Amino acid sequence: MVSSTGLMKIVKSPCFRSSSSSGSGASSSGGGDGSVSGRTDGLLWYKDLGQHENGEFSMAVVQANRLMEDQCQIESGALGLDETGGPHGTFVGVYDGHGGPEVSRFVCDNLFRHLNKFASENHCISADVIRKAYAATEKDFLSIVKRDWLYKPQLAAVGSCCLIGIICNGMLYVANAGDSRLVLGKFDSGEVNAVQLSAEHNADIESVREELRSLHPSDPQIVVMKHKVWRVKGLIQVSRSIGDAYLKRSEFNRAPLLPRFRLSEPFNKPILSAEPSILVHKICPEDQFLIFATDGLWEHLCNQEVVDIVNNRPRNGIAKRLIKAALQVAAKKREMRYSDLKKIERGVRRHFHDDITVVVLFLDPILISKSSYQGQKLSLKGGGVHVLSDSSMKN
Repeated sequence: MVSSTGLMKIVKSPCFRSSSSSGSGASSSGGGDGSVSGRTDGLLWYKDLGQHENGEFSMAVVQANRLMEDQCQIESGALGLDETGGPHGTFVGVYDGHGGPEVSRFVCDNLFRHLNKFASENHCISADVIRKAYAATEKDFLSIVKRDWLYKPQLAAVGSCCLIGIICNGMLYVANAGDSRLVLGKFDSGEVNAVQLSAEHNADIESVREELRSLHPSDPQIVVMKHKVWRVKGLIQVSRSIGDAYLKRSEFNRAPLLPRFRLSEPFNKPILSAEPSILVHKICPEDQFLIFATDGLWEHLCNQEVVDIVNNRPRNGIAKRLIKAALQVAAKKREMRYSDLKKIERGVRRHFHDDITVVVLFLDPILISKSSYQGQKLSLKGGGVHVLSDSSMKN
């Protein structure tokens, strides 16, 4: 709650930062919030409007958990280590942590670095480069779990969904492990329609349960309905993630890990996977914008509702506006007013909605068609804002 003096104290985590080349940055000639690094308003972090190499963007993150578990980033410019001769474009990452913030923060700090390395070695962006970046990030985090096992065993029960999108040479590369979602707004016959581009890995989806059963035919308990929700081994909803070492290696599914995470019998092969589903899409003039969001948004709004909001409202602040729309629905489901929901503090607020991250990427066909490096260098990371007092969202 806001104190009587109206003062708000904010502590920023190491993953809340930005950097940009002088003269470009994240500001946009089309307007915006006037801040390169974004702003905070209570439990909300937002960047109303900025410029990336292929158009404009808007970002917002709202916290519900006691510790923020969502992270996101946008990187624009060089995608490899060579800033002039290598692949260039725009990278967006949305990371929805569970069990704690450690993995989402780790992915935010390391996945793009690995992508740089493999893109440089291969002189391009490709599905194989993306797979290698995911695998290297997973390997690095599991090595930390092993190193810290005796005095920090609960790190084995922390994980993160990982959704990325890369625009390079007129192509869009989409990779997902978990249940975050990427939706395209596509112009067709006078309307802008929603087209989902990401595959999701949640046990609530029948095809995911079938995949798990085919991979583990001798385990009748591979997916279990618990409290009216399908869960892998009765423990977790997602079937793919970074981290979650306790369901990937038997060595991390024993004491001193807390008993509630331990399985009754050891397993011989990983139960969860870090392998992303990848889609490659050629961008066409009808492709208007991309909406990246964690499942906290899609829990309350369907794909077409989200596309309609983006299409019919001003670009400036659109990510923040989507979060507000989701929170209005969340409040209505609990028969309460949105104004009352805004007053609830982090931690308690998780009973009403999840952390929500939204990145809207507008596509400029003229900029996308240019093959030469545009010089628009941007690095912006949002999330990980720890707020000691609450404040309302203004728009």
